[in-house]
Amino acid sequence: MRTRPRRLGGLIALTTAAALLAACGNDETAGGDADEPAPTAEAEPDDPVDDEEEPADEEVAPVRADADLVIWADPVKAAALQGPADAWGAANDISVAVQPVAGSLRDLFITADQAGNGPDVLLGAHDWLGALVQNSSIVPVPIPDTSDFTATALDAVTFDGQTFGIPYSVETLGLFANNQLTANPHPATIEEMVEAAAAGGAEHPLCLQLGLAGDAYHMQPLFTSGGGYIFGRNDDGSLNAQDIGVDSDGAIVAATRIGELGAAGVLRTSIDWTNSISLFAEGQCAYLISGPWAITPIIEGGIDYTISEIPGFAGLGEARSFATVNNFFVAAGGANMAFAQQFVADVAGSPDVVLGMFTTNQSPPAQITLQNQVAADFPDMAKFGELAGRADPMPAIPEMGAVGGPLGQ
Repeated sequence: MRTRPRRLGGLIALTTAAALLAACGNDETAGGDADEPAPTAEAEPDDPVDDEEEPADEEVAPVRADADLVIWADPVKAAALQGPADAWGAANDISVAVQPVAGSLRDLFITADQAGNGPDVLLGAHDWLGALVQNSSIVPVPIPDTSDFTATALDAVTFDGQTFGIPYSVETLGLFANNQLTANPHPATIEEMVEAAAAGGAEHPLCLQLGLAGDAYHMQPLFTSGGGYIFGRNDDGSLNAQDIGVDSDGAIVAATRIGELGAAGVLRTSIDWTNSISLFAEGQCAYLISGPWAITPIIEGGIDYTISEIPGFAGLGEARSFATVNNFFVAAGGANMAFAQQFVADVAGSPDVVLGMFTTNQSPPAQITLQNQVAADFPDMAKFGELAGRADPMPAIPEMGAVGGPLGQ
């Protein structure tokens, strides 16, 4: 274990790159208001780099339902799970209640679990693991057959050498190309992408969610291509929270290249979460870096598009996005742990429940069997599942909460 010293030169380079980006942030054609609040989970995934805020005073957990198996999820996922969960309960002669929980689900769950009135199963993102394990709110869940899950999904639910959830869907970033505005839908480098966008006459070469506050999640592919990293790894592959790489040599290279993109107007702080997808869907951007949540508005906009992996900088490293893995967790303080364990074991061993959820709320499956099963009718979801298999899981350790915001800046 070692602590990387802070280096003045590195911090100056990072600050200079941020200044170059800010100088390009007054593009009125992009529109949007960077001071608007962040989107809800229904619009985009949970904030991928900052820990959830503490629940507001008015947020109250629901009273536990009167059922053999009680499951908590956010309203969108709860609606998708209700039918498949009912079918599973009927097949096993077990009453099941799926309760939608709005607000800070993770924190409300921790409080309810500690009080003994929480659910038996929780649906949540893998980057909640640090807080959930730290508060002894979930128990390890063995995965009988790991061969049907991508390495990324398995890595995401592994904490201190044990698996703590059953993955069911994955999210990551990819590159969307407007085929009418570029003749190169699969650029091999960032430089090729910029050149192809210029040749196609697009108003904006790239729509990448940035905003005045920065966005470390959407910038991660460019950051890693330059050689930047957030946490180093221990010999056993686990994250080393003492090795913080935001001022490493690679991070400085990445900051320099990112700053050059800002100076050239490729990256703009006026493009943020409010308008990055809509600008692409309106035909104003040659390329877009975003996730599967962008597919519906792009299709509704009538854009002829291609999805591919995000390229890196010429002569530098691979661009690696973060992956978020959604999981079924077993509550430590649930009233009926045996039913919970039976349910998640069936989810891991059979795709029926997850396939039922997919029918209502399409999200890239974490199970390889399901990825193959939906590929013909939902090729975009299969593609994002493939991309997520090559991404790095969002760091789930508690220390991530202190890094994401400053890194975005």
